[in-house]
Amino acid sequence: MDFITHDEDIWFDFRGDSADQLTSGRYYQGVVDGFADFGVFINLASGVTGLLHRSELDRRLESLDWETGDEVFVQVQNVRSNGNIDLGWSIRQSPEEFRGSQIHDPSGEVDGEEPSVETESTAPIKRTPQDPSAKTVGADETSGSESESGGGATGTVQTAAIDAESTEESSNSVSEPSEPSIEPTEVTRTHIETLSEHVGERVSIEAEIESIRQTGGPTIFQVQDESGHVECAAFVEAGVRAYSEVNEGDYISITGEIERRQGDIQIEVEELTQLDGSAAAAVETRLSDALSEEARPEEIDRIHPDSPVSISDTRIADAAEIIRSAVLESRPVVIRHPATADGYVAGAGLERAIIEMIRDEHDRADAEYHFLKRRPLDDPVYGMDAATNDITRMLQDTERHDEKVPVIVLAGIGGTSDSLDGLELLNIYDAMTVLLEADTIDSEVRGATDALVAPEPGEDTTAVSTAALAVTLAININTRISDEIEHLPAVSYWGDTPAVYESLASSTGYDASRTQQLREAIELEAYYQSYQDKRELITDLLFNDDGGLAEHVSEQFRIKLTEEVNTATASLNTQTMANVTVNTLDANAYTHRFDFPPTPLLAEAVHREIRNEQTITVVYSTDELFIHGSPSIDVRSVATSADKEVPEAGITAVGVRQNRIEFLSGAQDEAVDAVISAAVNEL
Repeated sequence: MDFITHDEDIWFDFRGDSADQLTSGRYYQGVVDGFADFGVFINLASGVTGLLHRSELDRRLESLDWETGDEVFVQVQNVRSNGNIDLGWSIRQSPEEFRGSQIHDPSGEVDGEEPSVETESTAPIKRTPQDPSAKTVGADETSGSESESGGGATGTVQTAAIDAESTEESSNSVSEPSEPSIEPTEVTRTHIETLSEHVGERVSIEAEIESIRQTGGPTIFQVQDESGHVECAAFVEAGVRAYSEVNEGDYISITGEIERRQGDIQIEVEELTQLDGSAAAAVETRLSDALSEEARPEEIDRIHPDSPVSISDTRIADAAEIIRSAVLESRPVVIRHPATADGYVAGAGLERAIIEMIRDEHDRADAEYHFLKRRPLDDPVYGMDAATNDITRMLQDTERHDEKVPVIVLAGIGGTSDSLDGLELLNIYDAMTVLLEADTIDSEVRGATDALVAPEPGEDTTAVSTAALAVTLAININTRISDEIEHLPAVSYWGDTPAVYESLASSTGYDASRTQQLREAIELEAYYQSYQDKRELITDLLFNDDGGLAEHVSEQFRIKLTEEVNTATASLNTQTMANVTVNTLDANAYTHRFDFPPTPLLAEAVHREIRNEQTITVVYSTDELFIHGSPSIDVRSVATSADKEVPEAGITAVGVRQNRIEFLSGAQDEAVDAVISAAVNEL
C-alpha cells in the first residue's frame, strides 16, 4: 500500500528566491546562518532567511548545540508583508524522522520531486523500511538534544507494529508497509561492557530496563546488565512508542547491531523480548550480585585507630552497601536527623559523602537534589507522624516522577520502641532503613531495620556522638571525602570531647575555639525553621567558612543562651535529698519556651552551670521533663522506677539522648517527685 503523505509529515527542499514563495505550515531544511540574543537566523535558500525566535525553542538558546553552517529543520509559521519569515521549532531534526521529502520549486521544473544528487540537493535520501541497509542518524549526530532525538534504528523495525496484514488507517495517518523478511543469523549473548569490541556486529544482551524515553524519532531504552549501561534505539514510526508492552523494571532480551555515535555505544534494536520466569530471575540475580559486589566496601576505614566508635566492620559495611547501592541504581536517599547540632552535623557528614557519589554517577545538574533529601525532625522519635510524611512524599514522587522507593537513613532518631510503629510502616512499603544511634537501642528496634550502626548492648556510649558514627559511615560510603569531614566529630560534643577528635579537628585547621563556634552556630540555626535542611547554609558553616560566619552566628547564640541561663538559675528551687543537691525549674513559669534556646538545650546548659559531684537538675513543663545528673544517670532506669512508683502517671523515657521523660499532665506533681526520688536513689 502506498504511503499517504501530508505537508506536516515531510520536509521540503526550497528552491525559490523569495520569501513569499514559501508555504506556511511546511517543514523546510535550512542552514544556520548566525545567532543573536533573541534567536537564530536560518537560511532556507540564497537570499531567503528567517528568524527562529528564542521563544519558539524547547530549551534555552544558550544550550542549543547548533553551529553556523549546520543543516537543521524548521517550520515556516508566517511570512509577513515586509518579507520577514517567522520560523517555528521542529522536534524532528533528522530526515529519517519525517515520512519523506520533496523539492519545493516555485518555477515548477522539479517541484514535487524527491531531492537527489541529480537535483543538487545535499539533503540525505529518506530511508524506508524496505531498505534494511540504510541507517538513521543517531542521537549524538543530530542537532537536537537527547530529549528529542536518540538515534535511529537499523532497517528492521518492531515486528509487532509492522506486519504483512497492515490495515488502512484514517486520512491523517500512514499505513505501514509489510516488514521485509530477514535471514536469521546466529548471535551470541554478550555483556554491555564488551560492546565496544563488537561495533558493526549483531549481538544479543539480557538486561533490565532502567528508563524509557520517547523522542521525535525512535524510542530510547536505557538498560543495564551486571557489567554496565547502554542506550538502545528502537524505531517503529517517528514519535511512536516502540515495544509498548514493556516497562521500566522489566527484564528483557535485545538483539541488534552495535553502532558508535560520536564515541558513545548504542544498540540499534532489531528484536526486543520480555523475559519471565526463570530467565528473568537469572538476570535479576546477576544484577543483584554485581550491584552488591560494587557497592560493598572491600575494607572498612576508621577515622582514627583510637576512635571511641567500636561498631563492627560488618555493621558498617552493611549500612554502606545499602546507601551505595541506592546511588548506583538511582534510588533516592532520605536522611532523617534531629534538629540539634549533633543531628545536623551527622546529617551534613552523610550528605557530603553521598552527594559526591551522586555527582560521579549522574550527569544531571540537579541530581544531588533529586536523589538526596535531608529532613530534620523536631522530635528525636521517628513516630507515625514522620513515617506517614515520608511515605506520602514517596508515593507522590513515585506517581509523578517514577522515582524508586527510597532508602531512609535515621541518624540519631528511631532507636527506642516509640519509633517501632513508624519503622514498621516503612517496612510495609518496602522502604529500606539504615539506623545510626549512639545510645543503647531497644531490642524491639534491632530487628526492624535493614542495617544498624550502633553500639552493642552493654557497651559504654558516653564517648560516642551521632556525628562520630555518621562520619565513620560516611568515609566508607565515599573514601575520597575523608579529609573534608575529619573535623565534624569534634563539632558535635558539648563537653568531654574525646581527645582523638580534638586532635583530628586541630590537624585540619579547626582548633577547640573554632569547633565551639561551629557547634554554637549550628545549634542556633538548627532551632530556626527546624524542619528545613538549610543545605547551603549548613554547608557554608561546616565546610566553606573562614570563621566569619560562624563567629557572627555563635555570638548571637551565646547572648541568647546566657540571658536564659541567668534567668533560669535565679529561679531554681534547690533542696538536698540524701546528700544530693536537687535543683528544679518550672519551665512554664520561668523560661521563654517558644524562643531560643529550646528547653532540652537550656536544661543541659543550666546543669553545666551549677553541677557539682552530687547534683540533679530537673527542668519540667506541662507533660515532660529533662533531667541531668552528676555523675550521669540512666534515664531509662529512672523512668522505669518512677513508673512503678506512680503507674497512673504514665511515666516513660522518650528521646534518651535528650534525657527526656514524658508523663500525663494531670499527674505532673506526682511524676516529677517520683522521677527525682528514683534519680536520687540511683546516685
